[in-house]
Amino acid sequence: MTTITIPVAEEIKRAFESARPETQQQLSSFISLFFQYNLADKSLADVMAEISKNAQARGLTPEILADILAEDND
Repeated sequence: MTTITIPVAEEIKRAFESARPETQQQLSSFISLFFQYNLADKSLADVMAEISKNAQARGLTPEILADILAEDND
């Protein structure tokens, strides 16, 4: 694994640095997947639609998603 540098606003940097390690890891994984599957060539709306379609195909329901998001806020 290697490190990359992405320019962001100072408040984004502070928010990332103060986030839980799990959240930082999730963001790192998301960025890796984003480029691994060539999603950079698609619009954000297309990426979100594809993620939604894949999640639904794997059984993710709005209720399950709400439960997952509620757990992350605890």
